[in-house]
Amino acid sequence: MSEVIYNSETGVNHHQYRKHKIFEVNEKEENKVIDRKDAKLVMAHMYVAIVCLIIGGLAGLVQTLVRSGTLKLPAGIGYYQILTVHGIILALVLTTFFIMGFQISAISRTTGPLSGLSRRLGWIGFWVMLIGTAMAATMVLLNKATVLYTFYAPLQAHVIFYIGMALVIVGSWISAAGQMMGYFRWRKEHPGQKTPLISYMATINNVMWIVCSIGVALTVLLQMIPWSLGLVDRIDVTLSRTLFWYFGHALVYFWLLPAYMSWYAVVPKIIGTKAFSDNLARFAFMLFLFFSIPVGIHHQLVEPGIDVTWKYVQVVLTFMVVIPSLMTAFSLFATFETYGRKTGAKGLLGWLKTLPWNDARFVLPFIGMAAFIPGGAGGLVNASAQMDQVVHNTIWITGHFHLTVATAVILTFFGTMYWLIPHCTGRVLTKQLNKLALIQGYMWAIGMSIMSGAMHFIGLFGAPRRSTYSEYGGSKVAAEWIPYQIIQAVGGTILFISIILVVIIFIRLAFFAPKGHEPYPIATAMDEHLPTTKLVENWKFLIIVTIALILIAYTIPVSQMFIDPPPGAKGFGEGKLW
Repeated sequence: MSEVIYNSETGVNHHQYRKHKIFEVNEKEENKVIDRKDAKLVMAHMYVAIVCLIIGGLAGLVQTLVRSGTLKLPAGIGYYQILTVHGIILALVLTTFFIMGFQISAISRTTGPLSGLSRRLGWIGFWVMLIGTAMAATMVLLNKATVLYTFYAPLQAHVIFYIGMALVIVGSWISAAGQMMGYFRWRKEHPGQKTPLISYMATINNVMWIVCSIGVALTVLLQMIPWSLGLVDRIDVTLSRTLFWYFGHALVYFWLLPAYMSWYAVVPKIIGTKAFSDNLARFAFMLFLFFSIPVGIHHQLVEPGIDVTWKYVQVVLTFMVVIPSLMTAFSLFATFETYGRKTGAKGLLGWLKTLPWNDARFVLPFIGMAAFIPGGAGGLVNASAQMDQVVHNTIWITGHFHLTVATAVILTFFGTMYWLIPHCTGRVLTKQLNKLALIQGYMWAIGMSIMSGAMHFIGLFGAPRRSTYSEYGGSKVAAEWIPYQIIQAVGGTILFISIILVVIIFIRLAFFAPKGHEPYPIATAMDEHLPTTKLVENWKFLIIVTIALILIAYTIPVSQMFIDPPPGAKGFGEGKLW
């Protein structure tokens, strides 16, 4: 048995680990590494993710400069073309590649090396996603797919774009199937035992992803591709948007749940303590599976063609997601406080001082947790039928996304990357790189606070999202917005500098950092010895409840789009998709 010491090269281990000896771990488990073949597969995903970060980050910087009036795009490049690159490459491609890579590593670390078939599925999924990404990106760069991040009708793209996006989805399904095979293989080999928490979480996220992405796959395959090929003259726009948002809101939780995986199962280990509750974490993830999908219509509260009763039902279901989110917040801060009390912290918030503020692997995810507090509050505003009327289609929504996915999620991904990359490459996070990572994290927090804060504020006064504001000419309203666009550009510039630091750290950790062992931190829980809460791993129950909630939320509103069109609508009520 040994004390919890992670890496003597980094200098980030706290004296209180040794002084207080909060808990001990098995040294063999502490030094466990993922299989080298699995590590190569993980790194392939990370290389694509970092390239996406560079391209998407540059597009984001250009957007803020154009909106502020300080940059005019050259060579006929369009603002909305840049906006499409930024949204799709970061929100859809970077996240999917990182999440698949991280989950592969988690499955390999906790359930054992991937089987030959699982690994082959991982590589097939990777290449299918990469080919699809290249196809879609080519069309966007050629300005033949300037359809924004949401890419739904009435905007139309080249058919190659839609085929490419479909391949990204299909590739992720293949990869997810390989991961789930590892999880269910472990269950079969260890009957009656509690499955590793992080592998359970990854499987929940994969199941949710497969179920929700069926919606976007249907609209792409049955509507967009025939339409873009000229096989049909028109498509049902309301149905298309509904199928997209059936996928689109669950997509938010596809981003969030891997961050939650890190918060629940990795961060406690990094700070040197046990997670608050294994069972609470599993129960929260079960609720996320139930309530993250049948809620997409709350993005369509101002749209015609959907009965207000069903909008209300989905608003209620949306607010149900608050429950597992609050459970997560309670669990995390209970973990931190328990750790602090054991190290001698006094007073209401004295435990905060005991946390490892010199360890980037903790600090970046913690900033993400803190950002999710106002981000979650903004989500409640967006989901409220009345308050949504104030902020709908304003740049407030953009600011909200940048607090959630672009801060809470992405900073957690960065913090994860700073131990995952060296673990996979056989290198270590040095003192110098740790300090640089801390600077990167704080710069991100400052830049995002400036940019997102300006977006939220100006959004309350009606400033539209996805706009250069040039159409407002020299109006008084447009003039009042200009200072806030400049503030956004300042924040965006700081964020881009932070991205440059991420790239530098990534390259160093992948190729140049000293050789050594960087542990893959997996926490145990205070209730590890207790049996799993009933039903949370009963997959028949989980799937039945998930499908039942989806049918309740969507059967009638979707059927009404075929048989009861809104007054004056054309192309509806004809009993077909277009």
